[in-house]
Amino acid sequence: MNRRDLIAGLAATTVAWPAALRAQQSERLRRVGVLIDFPENDPFTRGIVTAFKQALAGFGWVEGKNIRIDYRYAAGDPTLQKPYAAELVGLKPEVILASPGSVVAALQEQTHTIPIVFVLMPDPVGLGFVQSLARPGGNITGFSSFDAPLMGKWLELLKEIAPSITRVAVIFNPQTAVAVAPTFNRAIVAAGPSFGITVTPAPVLDDAAIEAAIAAVAREPGGGLITLPDAFNATHRDAIIAAATRHRLPLMGLAELFSRAGALMSYGFDPIDLHAKAASYIDRILRGASPADLPVQYPTKYALIINLKTATAIGLTVPQSILARADEVIE
Repeated sequence: MNRRDLIAGLAATTVAWPAALRAQQSERLRRVGVLIDFPENDPFTRGIVTAFKQALAGFGWVEGKNIRIDYRYAAGDPTLQKPYAAELVGLKPEVILASPGSVVAALQEQTHTIPIVFVLMPDPVGLGFVQSLARPGGNITGFSSFDAPLMGKWLELLKEIAPSITRVAVIFNPQTAVAVAPTFNRAIVAAGPSFGITVTPAPVLDDAAIEAAIAAVAREPGGGLITLPDAFNATHRDAIIAAATRHRLPLMGLAELFSRAGALMSYGFDPIDLHAKAASYIDRILRGASPADLPVQYPTKYALIINLKTATAIGLTVPQSILARADEVIE
């Protein structure tokens, strides 16, 4: 190779190298953290993770290609929330998905700068996580899910499907439902008199406590049950549903995972779809948007699902009026 060819080759390499470097940098893996307070191997958890990843792919973010997702699953165990939050923040992701709202406080203790997108958060303003729904104002925003009219609707539907109900116990774990219980219990108790129902919060910590609480409701006639939307209840739904069925008590759950698992009925939004919607905020933040400017969103569609098999098992005849309004009837 002569001197002229060598110089030309070096020049070409010098021109090509920055272009190659730019291409390599443009394909760098962006990092996303995910903190989920449900068991990793639960079908419900797999459903929300799949929906989230598919929605991200729809925005062009493909795991292993241009995005890395680090998962932590607290499985309804309050002792795992803080260490997992610390681990995720230590990985320095560009944004964190938090589900449900019960894990946001643990993340907030670790960072006030990394954007956090929550799902299934009740009353984010009242709980102090955002300044307002329209302008969250900090590093936290997301997709809330519950309002007071929904609590009244649960009681209304229970009373309509079982007119003899005069007492309702609300099942929740005070350790994992810290963000949910105060808002929900207050709203359900307040709505009770409108339907002639006395509402009693029933805190539980394990399967034995679930059985004891439900057995106590069944000792007198006119009892019914509501399960708060909480990671513990979702994780222990089989124990709750089995006890309710054994004691022949009408049970209302928020999401379809309860009615499909054997609860008498559920009325609420689709939580899996809500996680898919959260991917849109992850996308916008990765592209430069600030969570402070992304408004908190609420579900716009609710579904009523009735499990007729369970109704038969507990000796209940479901009125045609409520069957006609159901979005789905499980037979």
